[in-house]
Amino acid sequence: MCPPDLRPVAALRPEHRDDTRIDPRDDAGGFQPDVSGHGGRAVRPQLARLDGVVPAAGCADEAGRALRGGGQRASGTGRADGSAVGPDGSRTGDSGPRFDRTVPTNGYAWWYVDALSDDGRFGLTIIAFVGSVFSPYYAWARRRGPAEPENHCALNVALYGKRARRWSMTERGRGAIARDEARFAVGPSSLSWNGRELSIDINEVSVPWPLPLRGKVRVVPTALNEVAFTLDAEGRHRWQPIAPCCRVSVDFDHPDLHWRGDGYFDLNHGDAPLERDFQSWQWSRAATRTGTVISYDTVARAGTDKSIALHVDPDARLRRIAPLAESPLRKTLWRVDRSARADAETSVRVVSTLEDAPFYARSHLAARIQGEDVAVMHESLSLDRFQMPIVQAMLPFRMPRRAGWRGQR
Repeated sequence: MCPPDLRPVAALRPEHRDDTRIDPRDDAGGFQPDVSGHGGRAVRPQLARLDGVVPAAGCADEAGRALRGGGQRASGTGRADGSAVGPDGSRTGDSGPRFDRTVPTNGYAWWYVDALSDDGRFGLTIIAFVGSVFSPYYAWARRRGPAEPENHCALNVALYGKRARRWSMTERGRGAIARDEARFAVGPSSLSWNGRELSIDINEVSVPWPLPLRGKVRVVPTALNEVAFTLDAEGRHRWQPIAPCCRVSVDFDHPDLHWRGDGYFDLNHGDAPLERDFQSWQWSRAATRTGTVISYDTVARAGTDKSIALHVDPDARLRRIAPLAESPLRKTLWRVDRSARADAETSVRVVSTLEDAPFYARSHLAARIQGEDVAVMHESLSLDRFQMPIVQAMLPFRMPRRAGWRGQR
């Protein structure tokens, strides 16, 4: 039996919604817009067209209402029956990102944001790392002995869409970062939390072509969750879906890009390298009419595989659900294995492979989940591949290291 709903510490009601849409100068491409037969009007915010007309997602509807409201609404501190959280989820006491959290030697923390535009033409992912888990420099440092995570920090920014595709991930040393509870600065870029929204100021250079990547992203949650889950039997690796339902605004000068859409915000942190304890994982999230459905499947080296399946409503109430049926997907060009969760006896389609690396893939999928046709953001990770010497030797071309910074702190 699935346990009752888990209630968050507080639900946020942001003060307003900015309904500005994407700059018309930007071409569609990469993502296909969802349009009806009447004047090209979008019928659903998602990454790309799904077959048929699909009602608006729950996160989109609820977030829109929240952003037009005002004030802040408390939503309780326990399950409906007042009992403790179930064995796979525990309260952290943190209903925000807490950028000052302690990261132990050889450990890591990363804050992850993804979003897709309301018209389905653009998307992004942003990941801020302390102890960059995919850094070859951090891996090499650990081989020499205990390594300091703050000497291996990075902000990874990926933009998807025609005339807007960019990717950057420059690693910085401890002298080029600053952290406190509400702010994390990495070189010239930073993340700031004011208790209601996350602001990300980006000033990076993309690779492989050295183009400027400058802009601002605002992430406004509909509510916050303080329940975290362990990903391994020993409890060394933890995951907290901080805000599974968000509104996101994207405003870049370089490239010239402006859009609004629905998003997702979470945190992973751990006390040991990922490759020490895991062989691989598959993760996905999908917006539905009633919230967000998340699937997280890990394959552990110790043989204790784990599947976490959640439904999270726009007030950040978590409900454990039975894992959906597993559907194998075609391998990427780099031959990374992929599989996804969806309703039984339904097919899952790869609409687009957004990132294809030797050990990692990010994909946009079309699937049927809880009876709805939905767009799915999906990632596949092979840590066996990541620790191969040839892969480690390739990574610096995509992840340059600049230990210092001319504005050094």
